[in-house]
Amino acid sequence: MHSITKKLVSYLVAGVLTLSLALPMSASAAMGLYNDYGDEPSGGMMLADALMVRPGMFVGTVGTTIVYLVTLPLSLLGGNAGEAGRLLVKEPAAYTFVRPLGEF
Repeated sequence: MHSITKKLVSYLVAGVLTLSLALPMSASAAMGLYNDYGDEPSGGMMLADALMVRPGMFVGTVGTTIVYLVTLPLSLLGGNAGEAGRLLVKEPAAYTFVRPLGEF
């Protein structure tokens, strides 16, 4: 039983490391999808934004919101709850939900 758990953990670590190494390559490939004809994003940029960036930013927004809520008592004591809310909740949420599709 112990060897199965150890093997499963090693496979999970290998998978996470593989994905973390592939992420910069996919981000640089997405940046290559800009068209050179103007300021408007191409269809490829919109697709990359919808399928890669927005889901990742949604997860990030949820994570930073949780961090904000956990640290809220300390922020209130320090007098910077408004700034923390802006940086940890408002800005990531605006980047995820309000910004035009395909514009980074």
